[in-house]
Amino acid sequence: MTVNTQLATFGGGCFWCTEAVFQEVKGVKDVVSGYSGGNAPGKPNYREVCSGLTGHAEVVQVSFNPDVISYEDILVIFMTTHDPTTLNRQGADRGTQYRSVIYYHNEVQKEIAEIVVKEVTPYYSDPIVTEIAPLDKFYEAEKEHQDYYRNNQSQGYCSFVITPKLAKLRKIHADKLK
Repeated sequence: MTVNTQLATFGGGCFWCTEAVFQEVKGVKDVVSGYSGGNAPGKPNYREVCSGLTGHAEVVQVSFNPDVISYEDILVIFMTTHDPTTLNRQGADRGTQYRSVIYYHNEVQKEIAEIVVKEVTPYYSDPIVTEIAPLDKFYEAEKEHQDYYRNNQSQGYCSFVITPKLAKLRKIHADKLK
């Protein structure tokens, strides 16, 4: 039996955080950390992206079953588990590589993204600055950045940044989790 699978690609700050969030969501088959939205030639690496000079954002590419979870629900989770009102920043992480961005794969995803952003806007006191742009290229990040939280839960960044983010996810989206 073939499973229906779609892709969603977005950045909400550090890809380790976003990856950890979506690994807990029902219907998500895989989450891959990577880079997108840059203008440097060739495949970027972590050091280059962190420099801010390539123009790439840290993103995740989520493979999901739309029969279990909709693209709209994926985006609502995304928009409510990071701060979409801070330009080029999430917490202490600063730079264009940490921007809030939704990369759509087709016009239907673009329309849904625009609707979701409009729907969540009243819940924030500051304007939403999340970019909505077509996906050009997705580059998979290095192996050490995949499954980062699962492999490094006792590391300081994980304990102080990702663990509280997961607690928030479990509180507000419990019905959507594995």
